[in-house]
Amino acid sequence: MQEKTKTSTSEKVIEIKGLYKSFGTYDVLKGVDLDLFKGENLVVLGKSGTGKSVLIKIIVGLLTPDIGEVKVLDQIVDTITYRDLLALRLKVGFSFQNSALYDSMTIRENLEFPLVRNQKQLTKQEVSSAVEEMLEAVGLSNTINQMPSELSGGQRKRIGVARTLILRPEIMLYDEPTAGLDPITCLEINSLINEIQERFHTSSIVITHDLTCAKAVGNRVAMLLDGKFERQGTFEEVFNTNDKRVKPFYDYNFIQ
Repeated sequence: MQEKTKTSTSEKVIEIKGLYKSFGTYDVLKGVDLDLFKGENLVVLGKSGTGKSVLIKIIVGLLTPDIGEVKVLDQIVDTITYRDLLALRLKVGFSFQNSALYDSMTIRENLEFPLVRNQKQLTKQEVSSAVEEMLEAVGLSNTINQMPSELSGGQRKRIGVARTLILRPEIMLYDEPTAGLDPITCLEINSLINEIQERFHTSSIVITHDLTCAKAVGNRVAMLLDGKFERQGTFEEVFNTNDKRVKPFYDYNFIQ
């Protein structure tokens, strides 16, 4: 599989400096520095319990840092008003690991819900057109009147992405996008992430354990080790090492 190339932009949409976060006596993040550049897909790797999900929650203001600064679209997340935080969250789309669809709603209703709730000025026709466009973008126009229970895991994942995208966020956060999927569907999700980046010009953080996903979608890879991002760069740059904390992670995914 060909490694994805870096982007050339220098504009930052997320800036994280000196971030620390602990829970009681358990230190999770120990001085994290990380930037997300406009238009890039940044893959965040790390073993379970290393703080990847904590980092995402801090980015969207669900948790506050103990020390350090997190700036999203030029706003310092833990210092803005709650009203401004809600407005900021509309610009940051979160694609949940379990898709987070409403089981009692059709696919159309699932996609209409965030639009009707957050953009009350839209007409019924505008809402309907937006739903159809997003379903076309993820290749599932034919599911519009189906229920989530009628879809496969990969289809539900795509619909979850479509529902996140429908508000046209500037930043996408993907939480384990290929978890629990078969290899063929994983490749389809990887392609979808790249298509979204190109079509909607999103800047994305992709949290994953899947190195095939990391190599396919990441313009840049950052590996969380012992509470810090100690290795960042292209996929090859991150894994071209004999670091005993890194090599087993690679060997587990790509057994020689």
